Amino acid sequence: MPIRLLSEALANQIAAGEVVERPASVVKELVENALDAGARRVDIELEEGGIRLIRIRDDGSGIAPEELPLAVSRHATSKIASLDELEQVMTLGFRGEALPSIASVSRFALSSRTEGHEHGMRLAIEGGRAGAPTPHPHPRGTTIEVRDLFFNVPARRKFLRAERTELGHVEEWLRSLALARPDVELRISHNGKSGKQYRPITGDGDRLKRVAEALGADFVGQCLAIDHAAAGLRLHGWVGLPTASRSSADQQYFYVNRRAVRDRLVTHAVRQAYSDVLFHGRHPAFVLFLEIDPRRVDVNVHPAKHEVRFRDGRLVHDFVFRTLHDALATTRAGASESVAAEASAHDRAWPMPSQSGLGLPLREQLAGLSALYGDAATRISEPARIAEPDPSQAPPLGFALAQLHGIFILAENAQGMVLVDMHAAHERITYERLKAAQDGEGIRSQALLMPQVLAVSEREADVAEQNADALALLGFELRRSGPQALGIRAVPSLLVDLDPKALVLDVLADLREHGTSQVIERARNELLSTLACHTSVRANRRLNIAEMNALLRDMESTERSGQCNHGRPTWIQLSKAELDRLFLRGR
Repeated sequence: MPIRLLSEALANQIAAGEVVERPASVVKELVENALDAGARRVDIELEEGGIRLIRIRDDGSGIAPEELPLAVSRHATSKIASLDELEQVMTLGFRGEALPSIASVSRFALSSRTEGHEHGMRLAIEGGRAGAPTPHPHPRGTTIEVRDLFFNVPARRKFLRAERTELGHVEEWLRSLALARPDVELRISHNGKSGKQYRPITGDGDRLKRVAEALGADFVGQCLAIDHAAAGLRLHGWVGLPTASRSSADQQYFYVNRRAVRDRLVTHAVRQAYSDVLFHGRHPAFVLFLEIDPRRVDVNVHPAKHEVRFRDGRLVHDFVFRTLHDALATTRAGASESVAAEASAHDRAWPMPSQSGLGLPLREQLAGLSALYGDAATRISEPARIAEPDPSQAPPLGFALAQLHGIFILAENAQGMVLVDMHAAHERITYERLKAAQDGEGIRSQALLMPQVLAVSEREADVAEQNADALALLGFELRRSGPQALGIRAVPSLLVDLDPKALVLDVLADLREHGTSQVIERARNELLSTLACHTSVRANRRLNIAEMNALLRDMESTERSGQCNHGRPTWIQLSKAELDRLFLRGR
């Protein structure tokens, strides 16, 4: 076929294939335009899940009458005018493709009025064919109607799902927007019935109310507030505690300059930050906002604007990982359940001093570890003894009362009753000590008796050469012995029994994709976790009251002690009110 220009209608329908996937895509594009126009209230009306009708009303600045035909032309926008502006986009929309693309696959009508005009104007388009603008009564702002989506593209219409499914996609996108824009009132109705309404939140201190509206009180009651800035980046928002993990990744919201994005690099950083505290197969919940100079992020990499590209991806990855990793490290057993707006309970001074062990019998169990990791890993002190403890003055985990079935510690605190899995708790305490001892020594290398030759791709060999210093810090000594060959001369001493070739390939894969590698740390932590598990206090070992209290104090002062090394909870709290309900007291 000869080369020819596409007709405008066909070009718009091709663009619609990229921008308009389903009714939720239409709602997204139109509501984002409303927000860019300064709207403070947006009403969304749907029929049949948005397939039959989508009507978006806003109170924004509106569109001037002479600009209505231009607004539905391809690549026409008021948001950028130069390459310099494109490189620092802060608006949600900027491509100028949404309106003509949507209009080409629907029966479309646009009504609008600006502040300086006495009456509004209306422009109707059917299947890409536009009529002439006509006068139309309208308040300041814009209303867009999209009827019979994909009526002229039956193949696309067949891919739409059931009414309830399409409505669910719209509601989920609206929830994501509500978290990013608490200052805007959002209302939705379906088939004439009012649905979810998000009332505007004015003060920063009230933003948690919008989070509770969108995600529920359970998330707010079990989340940790984050706000950290460094290297020109700021990360703030809320992350769920490890004990509030979910079976699916349905409560993960990440925003870059208030734009909701899905980014593999960020997802990897979050997963790494939680790797030490989550049970297998569980997913963290979070609402996180990254603020960055718009010149350092490219938002023009996806037609639907779902993805972004960072100019310094490694910096962003490390910043997100380190911020969340450090925040999660401050969570300790006994901290208040609602930690979003208050300091952890362990920061207060309690009458019972923290202990660092379980007494003399444990010395014998840890004697072998002392030779490997020194005294820091196994230091034990005699537990303090307190006569006649007062529960109202108790530390976070309270005072021990008894041991149940040789497995659990029963304690009493000001809130009620505490149950502790003693093996899981001591496993985390031992594990954190071993990690601290290893971190203090750094990663030691052990030279191989016979250097091994590893066949790699040319790209992997380049990565090894470019990251020689980083590999040396991880304990590796690699030499390039050919275009597609590496010589392995030394590996981390702690992992000398593992397959060095597989280890090097895994590290190189991480470096190539993320610019950093956690392979060595993961392998080291797995080994230390196994050691901690085998050397922690076992079930059916009898502890006296002093030893139980010492374990409780250790939990309060140990990072991440709310979960064991495998992500299981180490303790639970039953309040007085819960105990009363169990026994029907007060009824």
